[in-house]
Amino acid sequence: MPAEQVPEIGKLPELLAPAGSPAAFRAAVAAGADAVYLSGKRFGARKFAANFSDGEIEEAITFAHERGVRVYVTVNTLLHDRELPGAVEYLLWLWSVGVDALLVQDTGLMRLAREVVPGLVLHASTQMTIHNSAGVSWVAEEGLSRVVLARELSLEEVNQIAAETEETGVGLEVFAHGALCYCYSGQCLLSSVIGGRSGNRGICAQPCRKPYTLVTGTIDEYGRPVTVKEHALPGPYLLSPMDLCTYRHLPELVSSPVASLKIEGRMKSPEYVALVVSTYRKALDSIAAGPWAPDPRAERELLLAFNRGFTSGYLLGKRYGSVMGRDAPDNRGLCIGTVTGYDNGRRTVTVRLGGQVIPETGDGLWIAGGGDDPSGIGFLLNNTPTRTGKDAIAFAIPEKVRAGSKVYMTFSRKLDHHARQIIGHPPAGMQRPVPVDLSVTVDGNGTLAIGGVILPGTRNLQARWRAENIFSPARSRPLFRDELRQQLVKTGGTPFAVRNIRIEYNENLSAPLALLNNARREFFRHSGEMLVSASRPAAPEVSEARQRWDARCSAPFSEKPKEGKRKSQKPLRILLCTDTIEGVRRASEAGCDEVWFEPGFQGICRPPGTIWQSINREEILAACAICRKTGIEFKWKVPKIAHDRELKDILDILSTCVSEGMTGCCIENMGTASALIKRFPSINLSGFTGLNIFNHVAAGACTDRFCLLTISSELSRDEMEILIREARSSGSRCTFALVVEALAEAGVTEDCPARPVRHCRDLPKGDPGDFYGIRDSKGRVFPVTRDASCRTHILNAVETCLIDSLPEIARMGIGGIVIDARGRPPAYVKAMTGIYREAVDSWGQQPEGARADLSKLKERIKTLAWGGLTAGSFFRGLREEQ
Repeated sequence: MPAEQVPEIGKLPELLAPAGSPAAFRAAVAAGADAVYLSGKRFGARKFAANFSDGEIEEAITFAHERGVRVYVTVNTLLHDRELPGAVEYLLWLWSVGVDALLVQDTGLMRLAREVVPGLVLHASTQMTIHNSAGVSWVAEEGLSRVVLARELSLEEVNQIAAETEETGVGLEVFAHGALCYCYSGQCLLSSVIGGRSGNRGICAQPCRKPYTLVTGTIDEYGRPVTVKEHALPGPYLLSPMDLCTYRHLPELVSSPVASLKIEGRMKSPEYVALVVSTYRKALDSIAAGPWAPDPRAERELLLAFNRGFTSGYLLGKRYGSVMGRDAPDNRGLCIGTVTGYDNGRRTVTVRLGGQVIPETGDGLWIAGGGDDPSGIGFLLNNTPTRTGKDAIAFAIPEKVRAGSKVYMTFSRKLDHHARQIIGHPPAGMQRPVPVDLSVTVDGNGTLAIGGVILPGTRNLQARWRAENIFSPARSRPLFRDELRQQLVKTGGTPFAVRNIRIEYNENLSAPLALLNNARREFFRHSGEMLVSASRPAAPEVSEARQRWDARCSAPFSEKPKEGKRKSQKPLRILLCTDTIEGVRRASEAGCDEVWFEPGFQGICRPPGTIWQSINREEILAACAICRKTGIEFKWKVPKIAHDRELKDILDILSTCVSEGMTGCCIENMGTASALIKRFPSINLSGFTGLNIFNHVAAGACTDRFCLLTISSELSRDEMEILIREARSSGSRCTFALVVEALAEAGVTEDCPARPVRHCRDLPKGDPGDFYGIRDSKGRVFPVTRDASCRTHILNAVETCLIDSLPEIARMGIGGIVIDARGRPPAYVKAMTGIYREAVDSWGQQPEGARADLSKLKERIKTLAWGGLTAGSFFRGLREEQ
């Protein structure tokens, strides 16, 4: 694992700030960030931000390193095979200019980076969905230095992960402030399935901030809705979380083993960055100095900077309503009072103030539920409010409003000026000084030698500067030691702070102060250059890395599928994924080749413990027995998300099942896979879509753990073909599978949007005639299921169907086709398995004239499907434009 500068145990965690533009970057540094993360114009997960050109990145690194601030660059999207060469060239360049670390999501890029640039520090992005100790251990094995943990973990779980993985040396990073995603990052395809804009490609359209209606109803035997009933909820933004704010809980975070506190906000303004970072900086420094209490003024400033309502989030144990802000998806500002009256003649409103904040000319206000728009009216105050009482003011507004409406300040001109002052003239003590220990010698020839250890105790960089003939014999009054000390410890205008100084000087010489000051300035200038150059690899290292990459590229990466005849493959195997025992029975009877069984995918929530274990164990063994009896293969489909407590249950259940003869599992998370293999080395693993297999190097990275890999459904057919061919050329013998029939899982979340209507424990177990979903503004209904761990799974509103492309899929080299029937009734399982059995047998065994008409089979599928059919990204691929 490459060496990385991380905070020492017992000291303050790193304060990591966002920068979506060069202006925001300088704001972050001015406000006291220890490190800043940013993205270039390519491969970043925030393509809608301004981001940085290559020249701006190099300038930012130099600017930061001169001030002792670290720079991390995000390369945290999934990459196509055609993009890998450019991505590695980008990594080589970033390394050569001294980037402190890279954040990555793609397993393939991670492997290439370790192979080509072993000295480059890598961090696992939150897009990798690392949420248990096994995931952190796997990341350590892959040579990464830090993990940005899933935002769904509690601090108690983070502490447990830290204890379990302490020996790995991997630093743990958590989000401390800013926007929250509704679903687990890296596993959310909602934007992708709705409009082809994938969060995994950096262009999420944020459908979670749109209005939805909760619906429930009954379904027929195939799982299609028969009746649909709307439910009015207090707010229409069912998927919109509040913003995270841990300001009040910083002492708990500081006392935890967390290495870095991350502020979200690469889409935010420089002023926002300055205000939020400076607030957290002052709080952290105060905590380090002694007892600390939250400052109400600082909390008001955080609210005014931007908020959708604040929550301490899953990190501090919040759930459901205390995390969600369903009444509004945008900035709420600071509530300053309540409307008590409106004067029609003067067109003025009277407001009873609720605190100390009084709006001024130029401030932005929003009055909820007022005006023609039922959501409220927003405006800039262009007149000075007048006092009408001790706690009341009046001012002119553009529209009539109702008494009782809440008044919010969404923009403070005074606070904006304060933010600009932070950026232009950082307050004393705000920026983090670079400590240096000085050793000064004055010899008999009058030569001044200044030596320094920069960042003592951590990097220990050695800086030296000599100035000859500065001193001469004193003719009257010599320069005393304390006077020399006073001149040399001055660091004004530099990022340095002298911590210790040792002087060897006989006090019998004199020197002009101007020459001493010039020598001091030259020493610190040279020290700043050293800080910059020390982070850059030596030229021979860069050359060796280039040679490794050139050797790796001796066989060029493909950009397009090759024309000509493709090698014929074995007949497609039908892999059926279901969550019910009866579904297993129907699938085996209808002719599938292999069953993946995930009990608890839908149903009544079961708290972790022996009940959850025993139910799953019994169901798994029963399903395995059915498959053994009918002679088809069986795998337990392990839940996509498994926190440590659940992973322990999984391992215990698997121990029993393996002893009873079960030989395989289907996995969607590398941490879980790693844990299973360590406990059961001979276990047969298949990988499902949660692994995000996007390129052949990612596939190769999984080959030693998996016998089958399901390719990402976000790829086009051309991209899939390139992946498979390159994987085969690289020696992979892994079978590749593709989901061909499914209500694709669009996301998994810890929230439950149906909770305000009825608690899931009130529902009868396994009620086949009940469903609930969310309906968007276009009338599309997205089914929603709740699993045994009380997590919600959102499914696509239309059904993926690729039955008419089976011949092409087979010619690509796909070996298995997956029917994902989780959440669907047994009748659907039987019918869909039978249709695909007919298609595969016909095209695999019959002469051309006797083959089934796949278009007619597709028409039959239409009669069983939910919401219509789609080919997803198979033909069109994802949208790449912004």
